[in-house]
Amino acid sequence: MTTTPHPAADALGARLRDGMTLAVGGFGLCGVPYDLVEVVRDSGVRGLTVVSNNLGVDGRGLGLLLENGQIDRVLASYVGENKLFARRYLDGELDVEFVPQGTLAERLRAGGAGIPAFYTATGVGTVVAEGKPTAEFDGRRYVLERAIRADVGLVHAHLADPAGNLRYRRTAQNFNPLVAAASAFTVVEAETVRAEPFDPDDVVTPGIFVDLVVPTTRRSEFEQRNTRPRPDLRHESEAHALDA
Repeated sequence: MTTTPHPAADALGARLRDGMTLAVGGFGLCGVPYDLVEVVRDSGVRGLTVVSNNLGVDGRGLGLLLENGQIDRVLASYVGENKLFARRYLDGELDVEFVPQGTLAERLRAGGAGIPAFYTATGVGTVVAEGKPTAEFDGRRYVLERAIRADVGLVHAHLADPAGNLRYRRTAQNFNPLVAAASAFTVVEAETVRAEPFDPDDVVTPGIFVDLVVPTTRRSEFEQRNTRPRPDLRHESEAHALDA
């Protein structure tokens, strides 16, 4: 039995190397570029530094790279639902830099904007600030945070156009635009690749930040579904009618 290589395998594979920094969009399981993560897994590269909000859950998304022993260092804002991530961190098997979520977003944004570092009050007086320069502005102490630039960025988009401009579906946008801008080489999997260009006002990520777009049939996933019964609006409208 033969399998068809993923459309991104050649272009992405040529960019992957041991010890590189990989930035990946997503929040939990929402907006994660699943196909592209699997290309990285299948490439066999190791010693990766991964920048992502979290590592998803066991057996899905970035959890695949963790289980395969390909990740050495992680910059993330929380452990999330990944039990293997938590165990390896607590056992000292994984180098983890916890970054406050807003700071992580701003470090990526700064990397994409060409800003090498910035001051923030978040983390001052905590372990987050240990070993980092601080300064006082207007009577308040701030800590200096370095921008993040990645060698390769993996992004999931809802729509792409011929110029590589991107749009996202609701909260699946999350960290994806920041990853696209902060990476030297950005690969995007898009649920729909349109034949016509977007109206400029509809562009979220400009194509200048995108190097390769490939189609995907996989939609964003989620970790938990919490629902409650819908109210019977018909009875409510009938009651209002009687009151009138």
